[in-house]
Amino acid sequence: MTTTATKPGGGGRLRAAITARTLRTDRWWLAPLVTFIGLGAWVTYATVRVFMHQWFFVEEYLYLTPFYSPCLTDLCGPAAEFGTPLPSFLLIPEAAFTLPFLLLFRLTCYYYRKAYYRAFWLSPPACAVPDGHKTYSGETRFPLIFQNAHRYAFYAAVIISVINTWDAIHAQTTGLGLGNVILWINVLMLWAYTASCHSCRHIIGGRMKHFSRHPVRYRLWTFVSALNTRHMQLAWITLGTLALTDFYIMGLAAGWFTDLRIIG
Repeated sequence: MTTTATKPGGGGRLRAAITARTLRTDRWWLAPLVTFIGLGAWVTYATVRVFMHQWFFVEEYLYLTPFYSPCLTDLCGPAAEFGTPLPSFLLIPEAAFTLPFLLLFRLTCYYYRKAYYRAFWLSPPACAVPDGHKTYSGETRFPLIFQNAHRYAFYAAVIISVINTWDAIHAQTTGLGLGNVILWINVLMLWAYTASCHSCRHIIGGRMKHFSRHPVRYRLWTFVSALNTRHMQLAWITLGTLALTDFYIMGLAAGWFTDLRIIG
């Protein structure tokens, strides 16, 4: 419903006074709803798995789930390639040293910020739809001021991706099975997502003023820029590959099924 607002004193028409919260008639609520369900389901699954403290390693094939890598508690056994500096405790994940940095990397990611701002905080839920909050302070106050730490979280994510790559290489020494294929697909997707990060693009070419003087960096920048256009898709794909890799290794470790071996 709309009414006509006039200038003070009864002058000419000023603008339409719109009483409806939004004039959008499409299903604008569908995208944030799907995002809410998708992210909520993934976070629930990952939280349960991280605190299960079991079914994370297949010793026969050296498969280690990324949710427990690197494994650093007393429960890790042969999966503890970097020692066991942490005690085994219900509230301490086996990968307690790396999970906070991975969480920070995802939380501060430009795409994920858009996703959970809209889906969970309704800030705003969609374009041309009013914000769900009465006031707006941007990312200048606690805790959102930590969004500025995204570049530092990117550095940590690179290190963790190297560890995940080592896990895939280590598992490859036992031969080749479906688990190896899944591990490598996950690692490649994680590298693609990490490299598509806006911080990575800026680090490689953001400060260059003359591309012609830096042909190698320019080629890297164009490659990363191409990945950057798929940042949203890679963000969701990696959630899928992480969950698939973890579930497959959990199933093997629990004895639900056996690994399809190709070699060895």
